[in-house]
Amino acid sequence: MFPTTPPAPTTASAPAAIAARVKAIAGDMGFQRCGIAGIELGEDEAHLRDWLAQGLYGTMDWMARHGDLRARPAELLPGTVRVISVGLDYGRNDDDSAWRTLADGSRAYVARYALGRDYHKLMRNRLQKLAQRIAAEIGPFGHRVFVDSAPVLERALARNAGLGWIGKHTCLIDRNGGSWFFLGEIYVDVPLPVDPPATAHCGSCVRCIEVCPTRAITAPHRLDARRCIAYLTIEHDGAIDASLRPLIGNRIFGCDDCQLVCPWNKFAKRTDEPDFRARNGLDTATLAELFAWDEDEFLQRTEGSPIRRSGHRRWLRNLAIALGNAPGTPENLAALRSRRNSGDALIDEHVDWALRRHAA
Repeated sequence: MFPTTPPAPTTASAPAAIAARVKAIAGDMGFQRCGIAGIELGEDEAHLRDWLAQGLYGTMDWMARHGDLRARPAELLPGTVRVISVGLDYGRNDDDSAWRTLADGSRAYVARYALGRDYHKLMRNRLQKLAQRIAAEIGPFGHRVFVDSAPVLERALARNAGLGWIGKHTCLIDRNGGSWFFLGEIYVDVPLPVDPPATAHCGSCVRCIEVCPTRAITAPHRLDARRCIAYLTIEHDGAIDASLRPLIGNRIFGCDDCQLVCPWNKFAKRTDEPDFRARNGLDTATLAELFAWDEDEFLQRTEGSPIRRSGHRRWLRNLAIALGNAPGTPENLAALRSRRNSGDALIDEHVDWALRRHAA
């Protein structure tokens, strides 16, 4: 809840001057983009309601539980009148390397955002410091920081703040920087001037729709999470539909195909944020190497990584599928056989499927 007392008088009391300082400070703190949005999200709320009504969220029940709240910032945090939206690049300029990994069936593909440390803590800390620096200049103000931590329509807010448009694959695209960036928000009670929303520039391009391995993008701006590899390998708990397993290929945690193929990502900037550098050789590891990790090694190697939250069980499930799609080399077959009769029905099912696939 915001404080009831108004912000203290400031030397830069004009709202436009405050907004300019907010953006300047954000840039100083390493955010590549920053904008200010209002809190009206009526059209986006209707789009979300329709998506939820069709059940396209899979088993992500929290999406349905907090549906309307996502589109109503002032209900989530009473007193909110503006949203400061920021973007932080994580691009690696390694698209060719990513495609080579996807083409090498014995190697593991991990979504680019998950190769390094978990971005949530880094961004949250940086946003908290941004809020503190703003308060040092304008006096106390009501605010709350969000980094994928509450029901927030972050892409719609970022679009309205001018950071980019929502592409047909549902990711945010900046015409000057592509789509390889994280989003974060600060809800504030300061009536700052809002930025013009970004306009769309996808045109007639449908590369992201055509490249999706599982055809999860069923129409422009319409994603069926139940078919999305990112959802299946990260969020979904339990067996993955056998008809989708061959389409997953060697993607063991997330999927980047729709971003890799997007022509706007030729403008993406490389970032050398130390926390986002690949760890544990995840950008070059083989499936067999990773399948050999026991739970202790998995927990040790994924400390501070977004991969850890999926858990060792899903990790093995995903790797079993990828090994079933991999070349039938002695190394890959031996890796699968090493996990037979593990005592875990989920793992055993996927390992058996993989071995049957090779036998066939």
